[in-house]
Amino acid sequence: MTVTTQRASCTLCEAMCGLVVTKDSSGAVTGIRGDEADPLSRGHLCPKAFALPQLQDDPDRLRRPLVRGADGELHEATWPEAFRRAAELLAGVQREHGDDALAVYLGNPNVHSLGALTHHPTLVRLLRTRTRFSATSVDQLPHHVVAHALYGHQFLLPVPDIDRTDLVVLVGHNPMASNGSLWTVPDFPGRRRELASRGGRLVVLDPRRTETARVADTHHFVRPGSDAAVLLALVREVLVSGRARPAPWVDGVDAVRTAVEPFTPELAERASGMPADAVRALARDLLDAPSAAVHGRMGASTQAHGVVCQWAVQLLNVLTGNLDRPGGTMLTTPAVDLVGRGVLSPGGFSRRRTRVRGLPGFGGELPVSALAEEIATPGEGRVRALLTIAGNPVSSTPGGHRLDAALGTLDALVCVDFYLNETTRHADVVLPPTGPLERDHYDLVFHLLAVRDTARFTSAVLPKDPGGRHDWEIARDLGLAYLRARGTTPRQRLSRAALALEARLRTSPTRQLDVLLRTGGAGLSVRRLRAAGPGGLDLGPLRPRLPGRLRTRDKRVDLATPLVLDALPGVLAALEGAATDGLVLVGRRHQRDNNSWLHNAPVLTKGRPRHALLVHPDDLVAHGLSDGERVRVTSAVGEVVVEAAASADVMPGVVSLPHGYGHAREGVRMRTATTLPGVSVNDLTDPGVVDPLSGNAVLSGVPVTLAPAEASQRERV
Repeated sequence: MTVTTQRASCTLCEAMCGLVVTKDSSGAVTGIRGDEADPLSRGHLCPKAFALPQLQDDPDRLRRPLVRGADGELHEATWPEAFRRAAELLAGVQREHGDDALAVYLGNPNVHSLGALTHHPTLVRLLRTRTRFSATSVDQLPHHVVAHALYGHQFLLPVPDIDRTDLVVLVGHNPMASNGSLWTVPDFPGRRRELASRGGRLVVLDPRRTETARVADTHHFVRPGSDAAVLLALVREVLVSGRARPAPWVDGVDAVRTAVEPFTPELAERASGMPADAVRALARDLLDAPSAAVHGRMGASTQAHGVVCQWAVQLLNVLTGNLDRPGGTMLTTPAVDLVGRGVLSPGGFSRRRTRVRGLPGFGGELPVSALAEEIATPGEGRVRALLTIAGNPVSSTPGGHRLDAALGTLDALVCVDFYLNETTRHADVVLPPTGPLERDHYDLVFHLLAVRDTARFTSAVLPKDPGGRHDWEIARDLGLAYLRARGTTPRQRLSRAALALEARLRTSPTRQLDVLLRTGGAGLSVRRLRAAGPGGLDLGPLRPRLPGRLRTRDKRVDLATPLVLDALPGVLAALEGAATDGLVLVGRRHQRDNNSWLHNAPVLTKGRPRHALLVHPDDLVAHGLSDGERVRVTSAVGEVVVEAAASADVMPGVVSLPHGYGHAREGVRMRTATTLPGVSVNDLTDPGVVDPLSGNAVLSGVPVTLAPAEASQRERV
């Protein structure tokens, strides 16, 4: 039997790992291994990549459109029928209630697909709605708010130069499981070993002894929601030392010094549990290290002080002289510079706010924590139709059970997805795209966040399923059907802007990429990348780019951001008055998970179940519970029943539950034999509680109580 190999890209997470795929003479995939020639991933592969062939052949995966019939059930339909029905529904709602009565939600997988990135934003613009949501406000919006405030663009996100640093400090960050997040760092285990081999250190601050904390030189437990106290105390100590060394293009240091003076290490200890002496020692280490990098992720963002935390992280790198230097935190020089070319929105707060609570919009999007209430609350401006693209917000956003109920009241729901899940089960039309192995790929976004500058284009490993549609083809055909439904078919009736959008929808992703490469200044093209050989092109290590890459008006960085400085007195009061007793809930991630999906891939669901509630043994005893017992977990907005697992990996007073497990809601078609049992943490998170500065969801530090599963309401602890 003839065996062939083909290089490919894994698109399941932010790591952009290069693959070598083996196929037999029939074209079937027979093996996957890491591409050792790839200059970024260097042969690394995590277990998720081995699920790619199973995703391709998954019997749960939808391959034809579904349209809800007169009987109330979803039935297979032809593509023309599905596009026509979807367009009529969306356009009909807008004709009756206005353009903004249609909401759009973009899920995380959009940034993992070349066609989605080139075509879905165009489709959304064509729909003319300002009611836009995305997964950004679930977990990363504070990063973008701070990047815009300090550097002038929401996607100027410095990343740790781990390959050359002497000290890495990670706050609420678990790259051993995630391969990096807003930090494309494939082969983190190998890079951590290389850090140790040259005498470097890894320090982790986290309320759980995560996979990354276990390989750290030092791990400090930090109570969820208190990271701001520790980070601001570190900033204060750096400034008090008199050894701060910001770059000459940095302003506002004196104003910051005054603002952070009350945030002492002693306050940090009271709020977080991290000893004051340990805070002072870490500040000295950051100043003494030849190079150092601080990075905060989910745990630092998904809390009430998310923007303050990310601001403090940036200040630590700036004030220790580690921003924009080898071994510190650096900006990339991507072959396709979406920031420099103005393709990506620079961000910024808008005057548009959510209708019910008045939460701020940022970068043209509204906080997704408000989606359920915007649907359910009667009145002028109510959301009456929703288009979701590659997202499952019932599972992945706060108060999932509330959104689950709200979706059933919509006049129209159209979903682009290849699964029936907690969200798409409500749909009037489901439009399933091709799978990852069937698409050409180039990472437009994650090259902005990578630890090394590279460029790699890979062709589809498998032919498109007969009769299938790529995501960009779905965007194109839905957009054209929408124009017909709006009564704008004749070209003379389209505005110049609409004509440009229509033309862009008709242009393939590869052609659009080629234009971006040819005009990007690096002298590249799709043809050159195809011929580049194993691993693509290595464009070298990160190099200093500031102040030239800044997008601020004066090409300077002002640390004294009014948004944050004005909020610090309230943050101080909140930290001083915060309760340190009782239980608080955090989420967690596993290397074999991918947010809310991959839980039905047999190769990933083998072994011990991963859905249990982790509870410190002392807390089990205090609540009269035992290891393995089914417990009732209750928050201000909901309750779930789940098995408890004793674990000293969580600090006392903290419990941990993942999200996206169970698929237990009626109508979700997933194979029970390979679906992990369990419940979702987002049935306990409160959409009414957000970071007040950004509107980002608060998923960490949720107050909960525990009781035996059979306990009555009166008996709950």
